[in-house]
Amino acid sequence: MSRPDWRCAVRRSGVLAALAAFDPHIAGTPPLGLDLPTSDIDILCHAPDSAAFAATVSARLGHQSGFALRTRADGAQVVRFIAAGWPFEVFASAIPVIDQPGWRHFRIERRLLRLGGTRLRAAVMARRHRGMKTEPAFADLLGLPGNPYEALLTLEAMTDAVLGACVRHALNRTTT
Repeated sequence: MSRPDWRCAVRRSGVLAALAAFDPHIAGTPPLGLDLPTSDIDILCHAPDSAAFAATVSARLGHQSGFALRTRADGAQVVRFIAAGWPFEVFASAIPVIDQPGWRHFRIERRLLRLGGTRLRAAVMARRHRGMKTEPAFADLLGLPGNPYEALLTLEAMTDAVLGACVRHALNRTTT
């Protein structure tokens, strides 16, 4: 049985309404069109009060299949559950969503895909099908040295003209 479109799963799950008090933002591979059959739906939240977040998600989402809530060493909270045929992962931090690394990665990846079009998407997907995570796939394709998660963030300040030139150069020097 195939799972529904990710947008349908989000609607059916009610997750955005449940998380409305925490500025939920959908990120990750499905909205980028880079998802695999094993991909989950990532939601980033701003939760300066971790106890209030934990109480809310437990009350509003605790009934979902496979519900689990854990607190990381850095204080961020991660919630996992399955709804409407999709695994969900909710990441909550005291850092506003727009400043969280996951949202920043999502925004730069979205820009790169807009600038690189179908050729870039195909090259990233080829790497994903070979087992690479999204950020390492972009970093590999673009020839970014070092930690791929940190390297991707160095692209944020580039103008679209400069970033587009980098994408074209990368696509011209490599095949998928």
